Amino acid sequence: QFCLSQVLVVAFRNRKLELPEKLEEATESCTGTRACSVDALAPTNSLKFLDKACINRGQSGAWSVSSLRKVEETKVILHVLPLFVSSMIGYISNVILFTFTVQQGTMTNTRLGKIHVSPATLFIIPIIFQMLMLAVYDQFLVPFLRRRTGYVGGVTHLQRIGIGFVTMLLASVIAAIVERKRKEAVVQMSLFWLAPQFFLLGVADVTSFTGLLEFFNSEAPRGMKSIATALFWCALGLASLLATTLVEIVNKATRHRRQGGWLEGTSLNNSRLDLFYWVVAVVGLLGFCNYLYWAKKYVYQHNPHIVETSVDQDSP
Repeated sequence: QFCLSQVLVVAFRNRKLELPEKLEEATESCTGTRACSVDALAPTNSLKFLDKACINRGQSGAWSVSSLRKVEETKVILHVLPLFVSSMIGYISNVILFTFTVQQGTMTNTRLGKIHVSPATLFIIPIIFQMLMLAVYDQFLVPFLRRRTGYVGGVTHLQRIGIGFVTMLLASVIAAIVERKRKEAVVQMSLFWLAPQFFLLGVADVTSFTGLLEFFNSEAPRGMKSIATALFWCALGLASLLATTLVEIVNKATRHRRQGGWLEGTSLNNSRLDLFYWVVAVVGLLGFCNYLYWAKKYVYQHNPHIVETSVDQDSP
């Protein structure tokens, strides 16, 4: 069983040893265990200090020497971690927009003719769009982009995630403008002015959510698929925690003697949600720039391009 901490501890213990040209990998008895079915990873030249965990000092045990497979799996995790943190920051705006847009809806005209529309029903906009977009994307866009770019998925996973972060950034800007117009409007604004930002959030879900999940699963070795899925959900959970922290920081920074923070008004009409959306947009922009930096440096474990297999001319 893979254990990240074991590799790090053994590499730290062997930090003063010289790294030989050819490492003598510790032999592991895996007869009848699940570890034998895991594909071996090719040795890489990155994070060479972790290779010292393979140096056999004459001692046995998982905390004394590690196999080359475990070392390479540790490298995969460490390479993905910067993108994991970047994605976590990028999803902050998504969490905040979904939360406050519903509150915006309660301050608008929710009537459609004689029908009263609940603000929570706006969630059907991104849901319907996701259902349609996923079908269109898989059936039409992917084959078209595959012919243009040569990538199996039409675009790489990281490009797909980046598109989602851009749409989240646009949704934050639009939400700030719409909230400003709502507060300045003489006549109560219609609920459906919030539809564009919900639409963009639907685009973000189709691109970044599925792209990030596919990225973690495609890059992880066969024995680490569960860890890859856990990283995806962990990124979403930590993004929610960071969103709450951002709200508290903004309220504390904008709170004066007798005046509450931007989001501490008795209602949205007495709050500065429009300015807070601009803060969210700035955070999203900084997160996107950080994501671009790490995405450009990342080297895929598996080639995302289509591998053209040569056909034997003698075969029928």
